[in-house]
Amino acid sequence: MATDSPYGRRDFLKDSVVSVAKAAQEFAKHQDVVSEQPAPPPMRTDWLRPPGAADEALFLERCTKCGDCAKVCPYGSITFHPQNGTPVIFADQMPCYLCEDMPCIAACATEALLPVEGRGQIRMGLAAVSHQICTAGQGCHACASKCPTDALSMDFDRQRIVVAAERCVGCGLCEQVCRTVNDRVAIRVTPVRLLAQSLS
Repeated sequence: MATDSPYGRRDFLKDSVVSVAKAAQEFAKHQDVVSEQPAPPPMRTDWLRPPGAADEALFLERCTKCGDCAKVCPYGSITFHPQNGTPVIFADQMPCYLCEDMPCIAACATEALLPVEGRGQIRMGLAAVSHQICTAGQGCHACASKCPTDALSMDFDRQRIVVAAERCVGCGLCEQVCRTVNDRVAIRVTPVRLLAQSLS
């Protein structure tokens, strides 16, 4: 005569409860690991438009988000805004190197990017130095030595970097150089559209 298995209904229920508890515990552990991972840094809002960009309202009207300007950029400086897909440049990541032939402008078929006679005519933004954190007084003037338009210079009397607004085209090279050689970025480019807002 067969005997009943010692594993009964009560044991089954007990094991089920333990399994659910273990699963919940593992899930909680996983959630803790996920939450411990640092959040990505917020996206910069002071991005630049490519060289020759029309005024912002007109640029948005004309730009078809075709990506042709980004495709021809030899440095990969032009990327796309994650929300609206329009071409932008994040100066601290990959600035504009002011190519002689401006292939990005030549590639734009809708005149969202307008022809310029030379790099001096470009106006993407304007650099500003935070003298409180700038290390020029300690001998650093890497940004001035790398500026392609000679818009930055070292004032040795005051031991600070000076920006010549009429020469600055806002390419962002100074930002990237500063980020490379210093712990804190002491120079930032304010894009033309934000400069226009502050003046209005």
